[in-house]
Amino acid sequence: MSFVVLFSTTSFAITKHFCGDTLIDASVFSKVSTCGMESKQDTSVTISGCTIVKKDCCKDEQLLIDGQDGVQFQIDHISFNQELFIASFIYTYLNLFKDLDKKVSNYSTYKPPLVIKEIFKIDETYLI
Repeated sequence: MSFVVLFSTTSFAITKHFCGDTLIDASVFSKVSTCGMESKQDTSVTISGCTIVKKDCCKDEQLLIDGQDGVQFQIDHISFNQELFIASFIYTYLNLFKDLDKKVSNYSTYKPPLVIKEIFKIDETYLI
């Protein structure tokens, strides 16, 4: 139960680096490595009053997975039915393993039947 609470409240981000349509690197906790083709400076060119902007072929995508924030257990708001369930569960769990140390044989009064005929010899077949 504690693992379920831990993993449902954990938030993390998955970062991906694409060069064109090809996935270069994906990372969960660290920085993604790049392909080295991304532009580091402004790629706009002005020719006779027109501005031409060169698009970068690389892009980064980030997928954020948020955990739950509302997992708080408050004991002062437990109803009577919940108290009854918790008390019953604890009582039955503690008494579940109480008598396991005694070795009780259910077949102690059982006596096996006497062997009159050897049945396996009656059904045997021999190839000659």
